[in-house]
Amino acid sequence: MFRDQRLGESRQDVQDYLSSREADERIFVADLLVDRAHLAMLREQGLISGEVCCRILEALDDLMKEGSQSLGAGEDVHEAIEAYVLARVGPEGGRMHTGRSRNDEVATCIRLALRTQMLDLLQELFSLQATLVRLAEEHTGTVIPGFTHTQHAQPTTLAHHLLAHADALGRDQSRLEDAYQRVNLSPLGAAAFASTGFKIDRQRTAQLLGFDGLVENSMDAVSSRDFILEVLSCLSILMVNASRLAEELVLWSTSEFAYLELDNLYASTSSIMPQKKNPDTAELARGKTGSVLGSLMAALSICKGLPMSYNRDLQEVTPHLWRGLDWARSTVRILEGCVSSLRFNLPRLAASSGAGFSTATEIADSLVRITGMPFRTAHSIVGRIAASGTRPSLAELDGIALELAGFRASERGFSESDLERALDPKSNVALRANTGGPAPSETKRMVRDRRERIAKGEQRLAERRSRAEKALGELAAEE
Repeated sequence: MFRDQRLGESRQDVQDYLSSREADERIFVADLLVDRAHLAMLREQGLISGEVCCRILEALDDLMKEGSQSLGAGEDVHEAIEAYVLARVGPEGGRMHTGRSRNDEVATCIRLALRTQMLDLLQELFSLQATLVRLAEEHTGTVIPGFTHTQHAQPTTLAHHLLAHADALGRDQSRLEDAYQRVNLSPLGAAAFASTGFKIDRQRTAQLLGFDGLVENSMDAVSSRDFILEVLSCLSILMVNASRLAEELVLWSTSEFAYLELDNLYASTSSIMPQKKNPDTAELARGKTGSVLGSLMAALSICKGLPMSYNRDLQEVTPHLWRGLDWARSTVRILEGCVSSLRFNLPRLAASSGAGFSTATEIADSLVRITGMPFRTAHSIVGRIAASGTRPSLAELDGIALELAGFRASERGFSESDLERALDPKSNVALRANTGGPAPSETKRMVRDRRERIAKGEQRLAERRSRAEKALGELAAEE
């Protein structure tokens, strides 16, 4: 009796260990769509009768309406769906699996579900970029401090700073769009790995499901998950970029900086210190970045060293994909709301723009432009002034120039007004009108350009979504 009980427990343990039902919830709808496409192709190829095909399709339609909660036991969602169809249609329902394996079926379902998630993420990314660009347009003339090594470096504009984050996200969007081309390919018809002896039409099922082409080699089609690794890589880079933005929201909201304030919705009060306003959402964005990176590392480790062809290890990769996607998408959405509701402390930003003698570079540049001295000499002169810790006067500058350059700066046309202009943060910024610089004229141009890029990207997104939805709409009409 004792041994029989232990054996029953062991069987359940093994079944639970093998099961992917929890993760499969994400591909339930995709599986039903793949089933429909495969059935339509089988009927067109004469591999299943129209009458049986219709009966199976009716069962699949009922299951779609009832939802995954109607499924009974099964190791995975594919087995459970087939069991549902068999219960409704009888043995003839088993014909839906003709010329197909769970290997190519699951690979297709993942790609189909992932495709939708990627399109949704791209839309969310465009929204965050658009918010940053909109704020940049409002602040092309807002002078703020710029930093290197977290030290005051040179004045810049808030528009310039915001556009830097928008451009990084633009590259994230471009990487995801590029990855989409490799995700939106169909493995269906590869069967277990060596194709099938039935005369199937892989191009037809790819067309019905809205794929752009095939993962052609049947062994590669079922056994490779590099498309998941690529997407997780893109998500990891995206999250690293998002984390930099989040870090600045945390840093700039401190009383030491006091450059901005987060809306109450995106912050919280300490449970014990009532005066505090904690930037919780931005902190969690930093934290979730580590979680997405962990998903990538886990997936890479699972896929490393697997021999061709299919191995059950691959079952463990997919949950990391869904978790990484969920964390990345929620982070992008939260940051968009957080950024759109920010309140910038403009007087504080303006007052800090010249702190730390951040206009020193322009004094050196002005000496070069006006007097003709080498930049390294001008750098040494201004460096000597900076070491004194006082606001420079023309007399002081002349004395150091005579010592280091052999002539007074004023003797070569450098005037008091030139010094004042070089010390003024706004003048510093206005001079830097080269391509990509912080000058208002240039940031206004960049704002226009980025808006056009976002509009074109959203158009590409709409076209991709339309192609996929059109194909699936036609598939749903198959009877």
